[in-house]
Amino acid sequence: MTRSATIPTKRSNSTPLIAGIVLIILALVIAVYVAKPGFRTAAPAIAPTPVATQAASVAPPNQALRAKETNFAFGSISMAAGKVSHRFWFRNEGSSPLSIKRIYTSCMCTTATFVKGMRKVGSYGMPGHGATVPDVNESLAPSEAAYVDVVFDPAAHGPAGLGRTERVVTVEPAAGEPLQLGFVANVTP
Repeated sequence: MTRSATIPTKRSNSTPLIAGIVLIILALVIAVYVAKPGFRTAAPAIAPTPVATQAASVAPPNQALRAKETNFAFGSISMAAGKVSHRFWFRNEGSSPLSIKRIYTSCMCTTATFVKGMRKVGSYGMPGHGATVPDVNESLAPSEAAYVDVVFDPAAHGPAGLGRTERVVTVEPAAGEPLQLGFVANVTP
């Protein structure tokens, strides 16, 4: 007569382990969210204006120079149709005057003109190509707005310039972080 031995099956209860992992992940997500710049625990005492609200979403906190938009898509543009342009508005959101020191572009195919009120200042391009990029030396009073007219020449690179193109215009204040304004275009013949 043979005896068969039965071995009880071990069931592991992994529910506490899974719950612990989920809690750790949730705590990490909350920590990352709270550590983000611009996280507030209380509502501001004064409601921001609509322009300030829109600009706050595209500029880091503590930066006085803020843009209405920092990126623009031209879509599909033709080399044969010639140059295209876009206007990037920005303003001094700080409480003291802000000096614009330099404006420069990421490529020779792009130029930028600073406009404040009815006054146009310079035509700025890529540093290192041709003449040096001159300083702007214009100031913006608190809440004062200005814009940069950006002109892109899709034919500047010839056939090698076909396809997706990304360029950046940098507005550099005398103090503080530079404001980068970018655009993208799909260049066709």
